Amino acid sequence: MKPTPSAVRTNSSPIGDEALAWSEAGCAELARKEYAAAATSFSRAVALLPAWFEAKHNLAQATFALGLVDDAIDLFREAAAGTRDELPLRSIATIIPGSARSDHVAVLDARRSWAKRCLPPPRERRANAADHQPDPRRPLRIGYVSAFFRYDNWMKPLWALINHHDRARFEIHLFSDAPRAAMPATYRFHPNDRFHDISGIANDRVADAIEAAELDILVDLNGYSAAGRLGVIARKPAPIVVALFNMYAASGIAAYDYLIGDAEVIGEHEERWYTETIVRVPGSYLSFSVDYAVPAVVAPPCLRSGAIAFGSLAPQYKITPAVLDAWCRILTQVKSSTMTLRNTALGSARTREFVLSSFERRGVDRERVRLFGPIAHEQFLATYDEIDIALDTFPYNGSTTTMEAMWQGVPVVTFRGDRWASRQSASLLRAGNLGRFVAQDQAGYEALAVALASSAASGAELAELRSTMRDRLRAAPVCNTASFARAIEDQYLNMASGVVSR
Repeated sequence: MKPTPSAVRTNSSPIGDEALAWSEAGCAELARKEYAAAATSFSRAVALLPAWFEAKHNLAQATFALGLVDDAIDLFREAAAGTRDELPLRSIATIIPGSARSDHVAVLDARRSWAKRCLPPPRERRANAADHQPDPRRPLRIGYVSAFFRYDNWMKPLWALINHHDRARFEIHLFSDAPRAAMPATYRFHPNDRFHDISGIANDRVADAIEAAELDILVDLNGYSAAGRLGVIARKPAPIVVALFNMYAASGIAAYDYLIGDAEVIGEHEERWYTETIVRVPGSYLSFSVDYAVPAVVAPPCLRSGAIAFGSLAPQYKITPAVLDAWCRILTQVKSSTMTLRNTALGSARTREFVLSSFERRGVDRERVRLFGPIAHEQFLATYDEIDIALDTFPYNGSTTTMEAMWQGVPVVTFRGDRWASRQSASLLRAGNLGRFVAQDQAGYEALAVALASSAASGAELAELRSTMRDRLRAAPVCNTASFARAIEDQYLNMASGVVSR
């Protein structure tokens, strides 16, 4: 859900030299992921010229990257009021599921408003789900579109699905924003699969290619994580269009017919806030398998140090003020405990200082907080060697982050929030037979983390859990990817026949 981390250069009327200098400095800092420095520079530019939409939009991007989500939305809205440019509205539509103060109505309104104003209408010659009759003499044609196929770690739930498809019943098409040579080894290419390299191709031509493939069902794996490709979906290039992965809430886009989730992430009473028909699969819609090199699981660090090490490897934009408040209350109650964070934003010394000061203001000494920047992925995963208990973020939970912590033997403490984005970890943990780490609310989340730290102080419980975690997961529904693929295939067949099980 993160907006593209690049600055908007000015197209406005002449700007004063000082404001322009601050803005140019902010653009350079934003490009280097120096988010704290960029926020300072853009703030000074906006102070000199409050009506300058580009500087305000860029300030919003830097603010969001630091975890100040609601402040960023306010700035994006101010920027949107001063321009016809779509970018501020698109940014709001992208990040709003992670806004604590935005409810289902606000999320739907933001996404629907952007889609109505900025996306193209469906094509007149578009196929229609009600009239579409698949040819029973051939396999059902399923197309997947993604800008992220080349990332095996992030796409592990999807490769688990695609690799298990029954090619006798389904013809698979991949529409990828990366060439075939960039596909990871985790994708077991079948000779009957059709690969379409759409990298660098405009949306209308991509829609042409999808129409030419004569699909029965198009499955979008991008959602708002590649919002620039939603123009393909809006054109309705297949008779049935499905959202799976990366949506986290209603799309607000009329072209989608179905949205696939599970019973944990969306309740029946919430369907009225969705523009799609909701389809649920058993277990977790994020069922996954790890088919690439990862570090071995090691003993919990508390056995060496005698103190509990909490941690989170979530992106910085998920670490909101409310999350910091909760973490600091936990750290205050668990004496001698530490907190380890690693993410891309923390590669910047200025951003690290911003985070350390945030902990200090909440009464946690900076000596108890360990901050690390980006690193190669296998080494990134080895950071879990130094974490006893992972603390989830909210209202935007981990998904990949939670899967990876689980696989490295680290329990993730979370709670079931009030929306899809804040129930992803609960979906994974319950399907992984680890539901005891899911609290009912935020107060329960904090109490659970403290209680787990107290009971695990000796390290014996955590050591046993870590040593058996992968075997437990392999035996649990969350990693039964063959069964997950059959459930998805059944839903595809139901969609094609017009009889959907919800």
